[in-house]
Amino acid sequence: MNHVSLIGRLTADPQVSYTASQMAVAKFTLAIDRISKDGKKDADFIRIVVFGKQAENCEKFLAKGRMAGIAGHIQTGSYKDKDGKTVYTTDVIADRVDFLEWPERNEPPKAKPIEPEEDQFGFQALNADIPF
Repeated sequence: MNHVSLIGRLTADPQVSYTASQMAVAKFTLAIDRISKDGKKDADFIRIVVFGKQAENCEKFLAKGRMAGIAGHIQTGSYKDKDGKTVYTTDVIADRVDFLEWPERNEPPKAKPIEPEEDQFGFQALNADIPF
């Protein structure tokens, strides 16, 4: 069984990129508190990867310091760095992201909203996927 559930705070804003097929990929790190064996408070820093529409929502609604809940699975991999050394990676691939904190009402939005375009007849273009 490979299932992970985490709650923590983002160490930085999510970094979003797009694949060749235009799928969004968000990457960020969660700081997760834990108590060590000697009773001291410590933290683990876990890399999270999110795909698709959920990644776009992470870019809009998550920011450094905000708390998020993650459900997903662990994935390991490796690559060669610029010196030819093999670097091993361990990431949590998020199947679900819960936004546990929201911005204050007076906080400005992270991104400028997209203005709807009008056609030659004055109708606004629909920018949503219609499920029918």
